[in-house]
Amino acid sequence: AIAYAKVLGNTQVNCLAGIAPRGADLGQLEMTFIENLRYAAQKLEEAGIRLVMEMINTRDIPRFFLNNTSQAQEIRGKVGHANLFLQYDIYHMQIMEGDLARTIENNLAAINHIQLADNPGRNEPGTGEINYRFLFEHLDRIGYQGWVGCEYKPATSTAEGLGWLKSHNAI
Repeated sequence: AIAYAKVLGNTQVNCLAGIAPRGADLGQLEMTFIENLRYAAQKLEEAGIRLVMEMINTRDIPRFFLNNTSQAQEIRGKVGHANLFLQYDIYHMQIMEGDLARTIENNLAAINHIQLADNPGRNEPGTGEINYRFLFEHLDRIGYQGWVGCEYKPATSTAEGLGWLKSHNAI
């Protein structure tokens, strides 16, 4: 991952926890995940790259191990390394916990990347229930300085799927 990141000029790498096998000891899985994150955080820090971990909803990916913000913050605390951050995916966290604005604000110091898609459908903003105009203004108000990445399936075509950007003065 470090070699690829350096070639591509990436400044951060996402570590996904993966799916918990049926019948697995969740305590052992957590311990393994923590050890792996601790190792990766150190190696990536030495290379000047930040490590983020992403929480994924269990409706789309049943048994995904890391699936909410409080669990991620607890694991982050157990890892105990300053080079571990959260990648906050608005789509996944709307499904798992809602209360997006407050959760983002309360965890802002740990969030190094935000991703978006609307819910339901995982399509572009404006196709579902999430009030993206409010959330974008909220991110500005609370001082979020990171990137907001788009990870959605256009409801129609790619070109039409980017039309929402104009209404948010993003282009």
